Amino acid sequence: MTLDTQTVSSPVSMDATDATLIFNARAGSSRRASPDLLVEALAQQGYRPVYRATEDEADLAAALGHARGTVFVAGGDGTVRAAALHLAGRADVRLGILPMGTANNIARTLGVEGDPLDVIARYANAGTRALDLGRIQAPWGEDLFLEACGCGAFAEVLDEYDPEGSKSPLRAVSAVATTFAKFEPLPLALTLDGEVQPEVSSTLVEVMNIKATGPGLRLATTADPFDGQLNVIQVNAEGRGGLLSYLAALAQDRFEDLPSVLNDPVRRLQIPYLGQVFHVDGEIRAAQPGVSGVVQVEVWAGALPVLVPQRQEG
Repeated sequence: MTLDTQTVSSPVSMDATDATLIFNARAGSSRRASPDLLVEALAQQGYRPVYRATEDEADLAAALGHARGTVFVAGGDGTVRAAALHLAGRADVRLGILPMGTANNIARTLGVEGDPLDVIARYANAGTRALDLGRIQAPWGEDLFLEACGCGAFAEVLDEYDPEGSKSPLRAVSAVATTFAKFEPLPLALTLDGEVQPEVSSTLVEVMNIKATGPGLRLATTADPFDGQLNVIQVNAEGRGGLLSYLAALAQDRFEDLPSVLNDPVRRLQIPYLGQVFHVDGEIRAAQPGVSGVVQVEVWAGALPVLVPQRQEG
């Protein structure tokens, strides 16, 4: 993948009533809506929607290659990510999310929640904001992320779980147990905005663009995807209090308050690559034993124009 380094200066330069609908029939809540119902609802809001059926990456690329105005994506975080990779850096199109997944981390960040038809109604007179993305150069190649990328415990659990497989709470529990039985912290000295940091025995390194990643893990409650920065969350294994303390902090939305958790807002950083597993949003970048180098991450400020609905009163 070749990453366009263009910065979005104007959210949408063409008629925003032009609209394309991308619909993931496999999303968790697709039973609540159909393409026909969504097209009708969009038309009622003044859009000129065209539904494009997509079965694979080639279909998606074809559907979005000539899209203009607003691209409405009905699906979960994976579907939103797939579309966003095609739309990033373009000033002639904006993304409108119709959440139909399980976690819906990106939609929640934008205040987009509820039934897809209700969300469309809330998009009446909506505004447009330019969302930051994260950009990566690594031994495995170039990447983009909307939510987060990182290495350590969460990436290892995700790798064990295999996000490409069927979703299962039992498999998730098994993946956590298996991972922590063999997990060893990584000795990493990060470079943050050009300054080399002391080496830390790291249980977790997550570069967050939004507050949550994965199954709604709110690791960075202060993250703001419109501020031109990323939040680097690092857990020092020397000060950890055990898995239960971290789970309790997540449940209480105070993960960043733990003494073993470091949170640094940055524009760019380097993570030593020791061949470890990484995740990029919900995708895995497999371990490469024996390979070493650097994973470079930087914010791509204002890369993706997004539709933001009116706030509900009351």
